Amino acid sequence: MPINEQELSERCRRQDNGARKVLYESYAGQMLAICMRYVANREVAEDLLHDGFLKIFTSFDKFTYRGAGSLKAWMSRIMVNLSIEYLRKNDAAGQFVELDELPDTIPDAATEEEVGHVPQEVLMKFIEELPAGYRTVFNLYTFEDKPHKEIAAMLGINEKSSASQLFRAKAVLAKRIKDYMRNTDR
Repeated sequence: MPINEQELSERCRRQDNGARKVLYESYAGQMLAICMRYVANREVAEDLLHDGFLKIFTSFDKFTYRGAGSLKAWMSRIMVNLSIEYLRKNDAAGQFVELDELPDTIPDAATEEEVGHVPQEVLMKFIEELPAGYRTVFNLYTFEDKPHKEIAAMLGINEKSSASQLFRAKAVLAKRIKDYMRNTDR
């Protein structure tokens, strides 16, 4: 019989190794995908995944069950924070540059319809191939719904720099999508 999220978290809090195994097997793939979105290096992402689960297993006293999905959300935050910490320690923040002024629109932006024709794994590969600074801000803004003020604080940059990184990431992705659409038979 499958164990529900609340029971699983309670058993993990009591350091039940069987529950820890179930937790890892149930969520490792999703948590690895989060780490990969930020570091784009499988070996590093796997190290972060394992570090993240060690942190999760030792931090259950800080977790409060708040309904379905709260366990996954809590674990996701831990993985994002570890990934950001790794990037900071390895000077990914040094890859952030500022633009003085940003145009209101991205030149040659991909339409929603065009994006819809690109397979998800291809889009994720495009994101993975972004420079670290662009990728980090894009992920925090797009997938974690963080505002530029919070992104700037997390990364130790200013808001303007966060906005410029997002703009550049979107421009690179738009070009990649347009190129993909031109070179692919639909």
